[in-house]
Amino acid sequence: MASHGRAQRTAGTALAVLVLVGGCGGIGPAPVDPAAEEIQQALDTRAAALLGHDRAGYLASLEPGATALRAAQGEEYDSLADVPLHSWAYRVKGVRHQGGKAVADTELRYRIAGYDSAPMTVPRTLELTERDGRWYVSADRAGTGAPQQLWQQGDVDAVRGSHSLVLGVGQDEERLREVAAATDRAVPAVSDAWPSKWAGRVVVLVPDSVEAMGRLLGTSAAGYRGIAAVTTGETGGAKDGSPADRVVVNPEAYGLLGEFGRRIVLTHETTHVATRAHTSAATPMWLSEGFADRVAYRGTGRTAAEAAPELQEAVRAGDVPATLPSDRDFSFGGDADALARAYEGGRLACEMIADRWGEAKLTAFYRSVGGGKQREAAVERALGEELGTTPDAFTAMWRDYLREQLG
Repeated sequence: MASHGRAQRTAGTALAVLVLVGGCGGIGPAPVDPAAEEIQQALDTRAAALLGHDRAGYLASLEPGATALRAAQGEEYDSLADVPLHSWAYRVKGVRHQGGKAVADTELRYRIAGYDSAPMTVPRTLELTERDGRWYVSADRAGTGAPQQLWQQGDVDAVRGSHSLVLGVGQDEERLREVAAATDRAVPAVSDAWPSKWAGRVVVLVPDSVEAMGRLLGTSAAGYRGIAAVTTGETGGAKDGSPADRVVVNPEAYGLLGEFGRRIVLTHETTHVATRAHTSAATPMWLSEGFADRVAYRGTGRTAAEAAPELQEAVRAGDVPATLPSDRDFSFGGDADALARAYEGGRLACEMIADRWGEAKLTAFYRSVGGGKQREAAVERALGEELGTTPDAFTAMWRDYLREQLG
């Protein structure tokens, strides 16, 4: 099959490589350094200016005479103009004094209005200088290991759908509207397949290149060149609401897909958003990726063979997998055919559960596994309690199912 099809088949996100761009750290003890309290107040004023659309007030938080910094910060402020922010706040975690300057390790916590139930948390390191009893920002950079934010890549354009918000840089409006329309179709399809409560809305980021996508994920773009989209977020939910998930589109791979492929990609990723609160370290990737792929193909009319060409080729050659796909099998940047077989195998495992035990049992099984703490024990317990079987028996049934569907 052409490379376009491969991008379509392998477009789902592997949860093992999710970049945890959002974190909901607990509030620690109040800072005891008087400078830390003063710096916190200065940053509160800076945040209020941004939320109040006060450009002059925002730039007034910067060190006087820092021309290059003011120009860069002004560009970032302008790039954020179309992003509907509900909140924007800095939390000072620690202050180090270096000569006449202070270095503040902070968390930038922001929420997008109407979409984020919990804040996205981004580490930022700010340098500040005191003048006449007032602290001014003299440098603002990402914290160690923190990914870049979309507005730091250029002017952000926003398109609102009925269930989506698409934010793009360097993209024409037609492309952003197409992504919003595809996401809007995906949301009700996912809600129909996943009856558990979820936000029912999705934020999609569309950078201008795969390299820019890598910077948003805080990693090299090399492993994502053939991947049309990924989903970022925290597994297991958040204490103060739903995690701030983001679907990040690779404009290059996504652009090679036809309408059907784009539908599959965005429905798959939307499923990850919906199931996030019930996905944990105990959830094997064959289940998380297989479930997302099953929801994406649900109702399309594609047969098992049509949706699993790589695995069918292996089965017909007598190479039936001995075990369910391991997390390692879902690694990007390696053998594309092996990656496709992993997704196909996971999807058919979920298809088998739905065929033999019913849709309700499939979702109950997913939630049960995600509620566990230790992988092996969680899967074994859920197989017994929800499906009345054992890991060995389930694997044997799956192998037989592959032969039935693909042989």
